Amino acid sequence: MGWGVLQDPKMAAPPGTATIGGSEEADQTAIDSNELKRDGDIILQPQPSDSPNDPLNWSPAWKNSIMVILAFASGVTTSLGPMVTPGLFTVAAQYKVGLDLVSSLVIGSFAFWVGFTTFFTASGANVWGKRPFFVISTGILLLTNMWGFFSSSFPSLVAMRVVQGIASAPLETLVTSTVSDLFFVHQRGSRLSIWGMMLGSGVLLGQTISGFIIQNLSFEATFAIAALIYIPILVLMYFVIVETTYNGSSGQKVMIEEKGTFVTTKMKEPEREPYMSRLRLWRGRISPESYWKGVVKPLPLIAYPAVLFSTVVYGSYFTWLLTISVLSAAAFSAPPYNLNPAQLGLTNLPLLGVGLIGSPLSGWMADGIAKYMARKNKGVFEPEFRLTLMLVATPLATAGFLGFGMSVQNKMPLVWPMIFMSIHSLSVPFASQASLAYVIDCHPRDANHAFVTINFAKAVFTFLATTYANGWYAMVGPRVVFDTITVINLGVCMLTIPAYVFGKRFRGMVARSSFGQKLSN
Repeated sequence: MGWGVLQDPKMAAPPGTATIGGSEEADQTAIDSNELKRDGDIILQPQPSDSPNDPLNWSPAWKNSIMVILAFASGVTTSLGPMVTPGLFTVAAQYKVGLDLVSSLVIGSFAFWVGFTTFFTASGANVWGKRPFFVISTGILLLTNMWGFFSSSFPSLVAMRVVQGIASAPLETLVTSTVSDLFFVHQRGSRLSIWGMMLGSGVLLGQTISGFIIQNLSFEATFAIAALIYIPILVLMYFVIVETTYNGSSGQKVMIEEKGTFVTTKMKEPEREPYMSRLRLWRGRISPESYWKGVVKPLPLIAYPAVLFSTVVYGSYFTWLLTISVLSAAAFSAPPYNLNPAQLGLTNLPLLGVGLIGSPLSGWMADGIAKYMARKNKGVFEPEFRLTLMLVATPLATAGFLGFGMSVQNKMPLVWPMIFMSIHSLSVPFASQASLAYVIDCHPRDANHAFVTINFAKAVFTFLATTYANGWYAMVGPRVVFDTITVINLGVCMLTIPAYVFGKRFRGMVARSSFGQKLSN
């Protein structure tokens, strides 16, 4: 037993368990360890091929450029959902519809269609590659924001948000699996933190900017500004984001020696693919797997303990972040605060600052703690080591929820609910990092499909929260709402204990089961 993770009695190294070095004992017991490729004293997992077309072999500058551009594009796309929050009252008054209806159809439906569409885009990315989905998605998002600017009726606005949600799916789901395409196990935490930082910035900074735009220009102008941002994103997406899916060497066999009737051959490594060739949007099928089988595959993946855990944790934490954002708009626009849309947007700045600190810190801790624990575990890395970040996320979220509910209920000065919102905001990157890195480490081959499951659950949670949160808040008040959320969230966080202790056994059970083997084929 290493660090409290119970060993699987029937499988020494279930999928996810990896030797990354760091101890002489680990090196001596590893098979052919001297032949394994390393980064310093760390054995690379997964082991890269010798092909220059393997994304794991690309230069750090190229890989990091792809990561930053995708993370930024994903952050901007995520901002499209909540950026209308400061204008909910404006839209409700402008089109003479209820606040809950606006929240549900303009924010909730956007999230729902993102989650629904990911079933189709993730399967398509596995079959035809990620690049066409990234580029086409960005182009459609540019057009839908132009549509939003010229929209003149509530049905048109709602229809635009449906199309926008559908187009957002690739940038919401495929970035995380791109991380596993490009980076080794010991590098993924820091890269996921870049993505997490951009997501958090999108959710919070988007509302800050849109609040000023709504206050000084119009609600529709928010979409015009977003359209302008997508123009350079589309250019970068086309010229930088090449295909990262790699299915092995495509080298040709060449004869090297004849001995009697036997011919000995070896694989000739392919040359580096020319840049112009890499810009192709369409490569045909890059995988023989069935598209429609891939569409439904995420549904049974919820039976994988690691996927179930990550779905519940990530989905709930993201939903709470959006719920606090929506309810703070209701709380702060009412007495004694009486904030206008621009001021409502400004309330997100402290949360943004906290997120900019928490995201890189959580990424550094995710990799640093995992490598430290692996070194002390005879060089053996377990994905469960990532879950230690929940020790940070849980108390921060609990304090944030309880404090926000009490401070708003008692009409305390604005600084107090802002402090507690910031404390909660700090918990989100740690919970996100723990859950997302964990599922990538456990099931890297199924990462695309796993994140479909996770994002669909997040979409359903978000849709329900944005549909009913305002009505519930108006009925029972902030204290009851946030005390209830605190209890639910504590229950979710407690799932970390069985996931950590029994995680390795769960992975072994999945690998040995006919169910798991069938899904992997």
